[in-house]
Amino acid sequence: MSSSIIFPPLEHAQKDGLLASGGNLSPDTLEFAYRSGIFPWYNEDEPILWWSPDPRFVLYPKNLRISKSMKKELRNNKFRFSINEAFPQVINACRMQYRQGQDGTWIGKEMEAAYNHLHRAGLAHSAECWLGNDLVGGLYGVKLEKVFCGESMFSIESNASKFAFIKFVQILETEGIKLIDCQVYTEHLESLGAEMITRKDYLKYLK
Repeated sequence: MSSSIIFPPLEHAQKDGLLASGGNLSPDTLEFAYRSGIFPWYNEDEPILWWSPDPRFVLYPKNLRISKSMKKELRNNKFRFSINEAFPQVINACRMQYRQGQDGTWIGKEMEAAYNHLHRAGLAHSAECWLGNDLVGGLYGVKLEKVFCGESMFSIESNASKFAFIKFVQILETEGIKLIDCQVYTEHLESLGAEMITRKDYLKYLK
């Protein structure tokens, strides 16, 4: 990893978590950022924006909340689950996913290419949900030693992304992952057990 990559101290982040702008999305830069508690998030018509929110929205795998209806979904063998079978398709589907209340997507072509590169480098991973031969849901993110940094998910079939997320979290826990970084609050992830912690506590898991 390049020693020339520098970000401002995290305590310099604005109240909304914005820390810096500019730079690049090379694998070295992205890995350094994630290991420092920082992630990129910006629209295609903006410079690269880097964030480190405080508090941070996370899920402890041991606190994963599975509803009765999802427990039934997990048992009925309707879906097939896989890991890293279709990373390029997953991130592209996340990019194209319509999200209520959002005009467009924050996953631009540059971001898509950067995370495909990071996947080939062995740091970015995907989880997939299949219905027959069709990819109907999934998610991707960056895996460190004790933390999985979730980036985005998509679903074109009811419960598909939730199915992939639950199955993936369960597997990550067996692999020693202690924390799923969800970055910013969503009601959907709160229903699965995610909660807010301080940036300081989050950084302890990265170290």
